[in-house]
Amino acid sequence: MQSPSVSHRLQAVAARALLSLPDSLQRVLAGGRPVERDGYTLDPQVQHMLAMQRRMRRPHFHHLSVERARREMEINTWLLAPLTPALEAVRDEMFPGPAGKIAARIYRPRGLAAPAPATVYFHGGGFVVGGLDSHDPVCRILAHEARCVVIAVDYRLAPEHRFPAAADDALAAFRHVVAEAGALGIDVRRIAVAGDSAGGNLSAVVSLDTRGDTVRPAFQLLIYPAVDLTMSFPSIRSLGEGFFLEQATMEWFMNHYLRGAEDGRDPRASPWFADVSGAPAAAVFTAGFDPLRDEGEAYARKLGAAGVPVAYTCHRGMFHGHISASGGLSNARPALSEMTAALRRALT
Repeated sequence: MQSPSVSHRLQAVAARALLSLPDSLQRVLAGGRPVERDGYTLDPQVQHMLAMQRRMRRPHFHHLSVERARREMEINTWLLAPLTPALEAVRDEMFPGPAGKIAARIYRPRGLAAPAPATVYFHGGGFVVGGLDSHDPVCRILAHEARCVVIAVDYRLAPEHRFPAAADDALAAFRHVVAEAGALGIDVRRIAVAGDSAGGNLSAVVSLDTRGDTVRPAFQLLIYPAVDLTMSFPSIRSLGEGFFLEQATMEWFMNHYLRGAEDGRDPRASPWFADVSGAPAAAVFTAGFDPLRDEGEAYARKLGAAGVPVAYTCHRGMFHGHISASGGLSNARPALSEMTAALRRALT
């Protein structure tokens, strides 16, 4: 990851200072009135943050080239990234994949005895942007608070590698971790999968694809997952503009990732269309002002209806991507800790 420019550093300092003001002032600076949609009320800090982004004219990905969008993703996640704890070790490795090596980053918290529980983490970014650096703070927190080894996977991105490349890499990485559990110092019986957005999609796909394996994920943590790439749920439209993740951006992602419209109904692209019976236990987290809210909630219900143990939580005032901005949003940080706590309980 490139070092932030002086301008971006100043923006980060100013944003954090403004977001530390009382809620009443946050509302005034954001326009004065609470924002409501579908019975949810936007968190005052989030409302102010979105207003600041508009004032700073932060571009949406769909207005950019792929290369520029990837740089913008790094900037967005750096601006309000949470503070990270000290860990025992962080190292990069290369795993074998179906089309070459897959980069991975392994996080081990202090004082964790082997064999340890582990989580294979897949980052978000619409299958087009994001990587090991963009989600490094989240993975450090996950390792520290959930008391597990975290293995972050840098799967292939589109448009250079379209569906099913990301799904194939995710599955290969999980199976490699299982095969090398002894060398990695992890307990093969306690390996979870987790991810946000596109990474939630890949976690769900791996959870389904491994149902015939000897070792399957012990748990799946799905953070505002994209499970229906046909974009058919109502919140795509009701929240598709003005709340960070835009419908036009999602369409831009899908145009890069999918080979054609028919891929959108493939269960390895859209787990919503899969038979989910026999999937591992899950915790699904959504956000009230996320266009993906409805499909995440529906997927949790589908898991439950199939007899899968599942816990569902909607952080009502939050937006898509809030865990990566939890360094500046006071209500986003406890939300992230709820997720890590769910993972820790599942792996204990």
